[in-house]
Amino acid sequence: MNRALDHPRDPIGWHAALAIGFFVLCLIRIGVPGAPYFDEVHYLPAARALLDGSAYLNREHPLLGKELIALGIALFGDNPWGWRIVPLFAGTGALFAFMRALWFAALSRYASIAYGVLLASGFALFVHSRIAMLDVFFVAFLALALWQCAAAVREPETGRWRLALAGVALGLAMAAKWNAVPIAVLPGLAFLAARFSAGRRRLFTSRRGVPVPGISLLEAALWLGMVPLAVYWATFIPAYFVASDPLSPGGFIALHGEIVAMQESVVQPHPYQSRWPQWIFDLRAIWYLYEPVDGAQRGIMLIGNPLTMLLGLPALAWALWRAVAGDRTALAVTVLYAVSLGFWIVVNKPIQFYYHYFLPSCFLLAALALALDELRKRGRGKLATAMLIASVVIFAWFYPILSAAALPGERSFAFWMWIDGWR
Repeated sequence: MNRALDHPRDPIGWHAALAIGFFVLCLIRIGVPGAPYFDEVHYLPAARALLDGSAYLNREHPLLGKELIALGIALFGDNPWGWRIVPLFAGTGALFAFMRALWFAALSRYASIAYGVLLASGFALFVHSRIAMLDVFFVAFLALALWQCAAAVREPETGRWRLALAGVALGLAMAAKWNAVPIAVLPGLAFLAARFSAGRRRLFTSRRGVPVPGISLLEAALWLGMVPLAVYWATFIPAYFVASDPLSPGGFIALHGEIVAMQESVVQPHPYQSRWPQWIFDLRAIWYLYEPVDGAQRGIMLIGNPLTMLLGLPALAWALWRAVAGDRTALAVTVLYAVSLGFWIVVNKPIQFYYHYFLPSCFLLAALALALDELRKRGRGKLATAMLIASVVIFAWFYPILSAAALPGERSFAFWMWIDGWR
């Protein structure tokens, strides 16, 4: 008899434990500062206006992110907890969904758990899970969509409902922030490319072959094309009913031209602006907060974990080599990174910031998790685990200026300023 195939046990318990631990850690001082800070000053008034039905403010972005912040205010009050609790749920969900996505893509317990450790200690997800901004929402919905797409390929018997859920998540991601759009089109294109490569004679109607047997290309176009667009439009419904300057029945398309114009009109230089070469080498930080608040000097700095952001670059090169050799998981990770970063290289947005690297950095860390798993398989497990421990140690070192801890004095920030670009 042939030896039974090895089916690794699903590490969902570890994924859940990491997500819960991350949630609890983020709760510490989530109410600090007690006043809006950084871009909360734009999104909170927009959320309040939606709650009272007075206006659609902050029109340079779609509505969903502000609607979710408004939901938190409605449930928990117009206070720091109410402002930030829904972003925290989104960030925790993103962590869990990314781990699930890598598990279904690679079927590696170690890689998926390592990915959770790297994301949780990578700075960006932690900081954005504790602030009422839009970025964590679109990242969370994209993570959910990628999870469902990977699971549909791995378990085609569940493919229909998973692709339908992925389509809903893609629509919600685009409705949270347009940064999601370059990634949102990839699942449908990947399905088309895979089905075309299978050489089916009835390309549009055949239900046989990769990537999800039982689903035709026409049906995939429904779930991954039409459903996202319908969900995206539905999130704008409240804009038709606000008291001041409501969206007209025929004004939906025109609104998008207005959004584009507003995005391109921001040209005033900003002290924290940066470009993609600075992002990939972790050279330019943003201070979301640094001032005396709530009885002490406090700071919140956004930068990537300096260890894993740099280790991720050779890991990404290795993933590209693996992709050329036919590794589909490595191919997916490198394409996702290239598209999400490439968007910011070509887009006409004069002023850019490090937080635009939030999504690409998630895919960079996925490449690093796969590379660490490869080290483990080659007998270098202690080295791989040491890198994970080092990532957590560096996170702990920077934790006071990631979480608004009380600092000794006005010049305390200098303790963490390893390079001038972080000042």
